Amino acid sequence: MCRAIGDAGRHLITEGCGVLTHCNAGSLATAEYGTALAPLYRAHEAGLTFRVYVDETRPLLQGARLTMWELQQAGIDATLICDNTAAVVMREGKVDLVLVGADRIAANGDTANKIGTYGLAVLAQHHGIPFCVAAPSSTFDLSIKSGDRIPIEERGAEEVTEGFGRRTAPAESKVYCPAFDVTPADLIAGIITERGLIKKPNRRRIARVLG
Repeated sequence: MCRAIGDAGRHLITEGCGVLTHCNAGSLATAEYGTALAPLYRAHEAGLTFRVYVDETRPLLQGARLTMWELQQAGIDATLICDNTAAVVMREGKVDLVLVGADRIAANGDTANKIGTYGLAVLAQHHGIPFCVAAPSSTFDLSIKSGDRIPIEERGAEEVTEGFGRRTAPAESKVYCPAFDVTPADLIAGIITERGLIKKPNRRRIARVLG
C-alpha cells in the first residue's frame, strides 16, 4: 500500500525541486516506504536529485528525531529546520511542494494531521506552493462530514514546558497543547492514496476514488 502511494505521487517530485515535510510519515510510522515519504523514496530510487526541508515538529520533534534519520539512511539530501523557519524557506524559493501525512480525513477532504500542518497549508497558499497529503484509503472516515467533527486530543503541558526532561518555561505556566490540527480541503492541492491522486479533493471526487 505504501509503495502504491509512492508510485501515485512520484510524479510530483521533479529534478532539482525542494520539498517541505512535517512530522514523520515514513517507515518508522508505517512500514517500508511510509506514506508522505513514499513519493520521495520512489523518486530517489528513480535517480532524481532533489532536496527536502524537514520541520523539527514541535513539541515532540518527530521530524528532527525520526524523519531526518530516515532520510539520512536513504541517502536523500535533507535539511532540518525549526518549524518557524518554514515561511522563510518558502519566501526564498527553496520549496516547490509541501508533502505531509494524515491521521484522519473527513468525507469532504478536511485533513487532521500533526499540529502545525494547518499553518503550513496557509503559508503554502500564500506563496503559491502546492500542498499535498499522502495517506492510505483507510485514513478516510467517510462517516465524518467535515473536519470540525474530528476530535482533537490535547496533550499534557509538560510536553511544552519541560520537553524531554528540561524545563524551558516558568512553573505553573498555562499551556494549550493540541496534538493535531485540521487543514480545510480548499487548501489541499491533492491527496495521494494507493488508489491514485485525488486532485482538489471534495466529497464527490473522494467518493469517486474510494467507492
